[in-house]
Formats: sequence, structure tokens, C-alpha cells
Amino acid sequence: MALTITEENFESEVLNSDQPVLVDFWAEWCGPCKMIAPLVDAVAKDVEGTAKVGKCNLDDGQALAAKYGIRSIPTLLFFKDGEVKEQIVGANVTQAQLADKLKALA
Repeated sequence: MALTITEENFESEVLNSDQPVLVDFWAEWCGPCKMIAPLVDAVAKDVEGTAKVGKCNLDDGQALAAKYGIRSIPTLLFFKDGEVKEQIVGANVTQAQLADKLKALA
């Protein structure tokens, strides 16, 4: 299961993580976000122990959205050593693509 990422735990869970982290920026009212949610959860199971997967609800994390320039959702950011290494915007992605990108950062 993916972690819930908030403005309060973002630094500890994402920026200070010793593992690569995938953060899914989403919102309850976003149709494409709901489409990829099961993929994100499945990837979280796939990479457990080697990487982290989290979800940040933009309605609760507007400062994070502004900081990372999130203009459309879903946006998936891949972090390594506290830096964004890759970004995917939109729901046109497969579970394997997400897992492969995370594994490449490990």
C-alpha cells in the first residue's frame, strides 16, 4: 500500500529517504488519477523494501504542488537523494514502466 504523503511528512518520507521514492500527486475529483491509483498501489507492493511509493492529495498539499510546479494531475515524481530525477504527467503509463523507473534509481 502506498504511503500518504503530506506537507508534514514530505521531508522525512521523501527528501530524507535512503531509498528512491515515487510520489503520485493526485486529487479526489481527478478521473485519470483514479484510473492509475491501482497501478501505483501495485507498484508499492512490487518495490517494497527497495523503494517507497507515496500519494500526495493536492487538495491537502498545495504548497508541495507549487514547489514542484505541478500544473496537471496525475503527476508522478521520482525522487532519489532528495532530488527529482524523473517526472511523468498523465495516466498514460503502465505498472511495469513505473516499477522499472524506480528500480533504475535504486
